[in-house]
Amino acid sequence: MLTTEEIKRRVEELGQWFHNLDLRGVQTAPDHFLGDYPQLKWERFSASIPEDLTGKSVLDVGCNAGFYALQMKHRGAERVVGIDTDEQYLEQARFAAKVSNTEIEFRNLSVYRVADLHEQFDLVLFMGVLYHLRHPLLALELLHEHVVRDLLVTQSLLRGSKETMSLPGDFPFSEQDAFKDDSFPRLYFVEKRFANDPTNWWIPNRACFEAMLRSSGFEILDHPEDEVFICRRTDIPGPVKYTDELREITR
Repeated sequence: MLTTEEIKRRVEELGQWFHNLDLRGVQTAPDHFLGDYPQLKWERFSASIPEDLTGKSVLDVGCNAGFYALQMKHRGAERVVGIDTDEQYLEQARFAAKVSNTEIEFRNLSVYRVADLHEQFDLVLFMGVLYHLRHPLLALELLHEHVVRDLLVTQSLLRGSKETMSLPGDFPFSEQDAFKDDSFPRLYFVEKRFANDPTNWWIPNRACFEAMLRSSGFEILDHPEDEVFICRRTDIPGPVKYTDELREITR
């Protein structure tokens, strides 16, 4: 059992935290620019996730310091795996799990390498990762192909219109007006920086994020929070199946 002073000292040693966790009374990011983050966001969509995850397996993709992974264990998940490519975040997550006396497996692994897990999970969390990726649609397709057995809980930074529109199954080559509508699915490309972060590459509007999810084989079940979608894995829609192309890219 670590003392409060020992926890404080280790929290400081682990550098700047993006997740504000309560480690036995010690706040890891009390001055977070988003407030008590991600607790405030979690409270807005937590009711849409099964309260009892007993016997379930969970994968947290881009786990950061492990806030959501810890919440899944608190709900009784039998096995929780958190992956990230930032070793500092992973060290923070391991320490948070240790202080919380919670068994979680953390691995340094990219979303592009989820096939290396050789496992499907009952619930996959993909929170705050999509807009940091150069190839966001590929990431969604890899999640569908390799690790999502049932539910996907995903969140992305969104900008532009919050409205959606009904789209036809096809457009004539001469179509112009639909693309001028702010609610048409749009993915904004950030060439340099957004919020002083050089890894913020793509920011979708709501219609685009929804369309990307559907196109990747995820049925949207719920939209409990502005940026959060609860999805179920389903068949890939439409006449074009991306699976062969996906396997060619990643073989």
